[in-house]
Amino acid sequence: MKLLNISGSPHVHSDESTKKIMWRVNLALVPTLIVAIAYFGLNALLVALISVAACVLFQWLIEKFIMKVPSTICDGSAVVTGLLLALNVPATREMLWLVIIGALVAIGIGKMSFGGLGKNPFNPALVGRVFMLISFPVQMTTWPKPGENLFSMVSVPTTDATTGATPLGILKENGAEALPQVWDMLIGHMGGSLGEVSTIAILIGAIYLLCRRIISWHIPVAFIGTAFVFSWILYGCGSSNVDPLTTILTGGIMLGACFMATDMVTSPMTKGGQLLFGFGCGLLTIIIRTWGSYPEGVSFAILLMNSVTPLINKGFKPKRFAC
Repeated sequence: MKLLNISGSPHVHSDESTKKIMWRVNLALVPTLIVAIAYFGLNALLVALISVAACVLFQWLIEKFIMKVPSTICDGSAVVTGLLLALNVPATREMLWLVIIGALVAIGIGKMSFGGLGKNPFNPALVGRVFMLISFPVQMTTWPKPGENLFSMVSVPTTDATTGATPLGILKENGAEALPQVWDMLIGHMGGSLGEVSTIAILIGAIYLLCRRIISWHIPVAFIGTAFVFSWILYGCGSSNVDPLTTILTGGIMLGACFMATDMVTSPMTKGGQLLFGFGCGLLTIIIRTWGSYPEGVSFAILLMNSVTPLINKGFKPKRFAC
């Protein structure tokens, strides 16, 4: 008798495999990484390489010596976690060792403690990022200034003497008058984490994933649209000094909406559930940015919505196949 094999998500109803999907996500992150290296120099490349290597190593060690199961590092999921974690931290020298701690938390606590890929309720990279933000707030909020010369590998100082605030930090301290121009925010010429700098590069990767049908439009559009609408309402009634365009072009909204909120393991299965999930992420992000102590709220918003994904799946059940 042939038994039915039941496994955790992601469940892919096509000839695609988890391995193919993960490596295509890695490919989609390459444009954003290239822009980050162009602006922040060799430090950005080293942070990314160390983060990826640490995530792959920790997953291999846990699977081999603790879980005693066959290694799954070749499926690319640990590389995705490493890249996303790197894109959520600044390109400073301290990150060259701190990102190793973040990788251990992301893989060890955020992923493997729940059983590995398909069983983790929270996005592992964001678990690592939030742990680092709470544990090392100074290092996680020290931002190098982007280089003046695009694609210069030596454009970033080798020390932290020259640092600059992110646009969200500028808003908290100095108001909207000191913000970068819209074009600078689009191409990434501003302070921030590696993955916060270039909206255009993020959109290139997101369009590739949409064309490959690895993600759908529901979560990104609901996330970005909700953030835009609520920031417009608050801006119009005077409760916020941030216009809606600046809101979606600064911080981690674009990266979070396109690459982290769309994680098929930690997001709802149905289209209606995905729209609700994106709406919640956008709303919570604006609430945290406007009234919270942190200038950014994307990571916390996505993790909070990850926690209610099972409830959303229960409320938005897919239609059963007809007999």
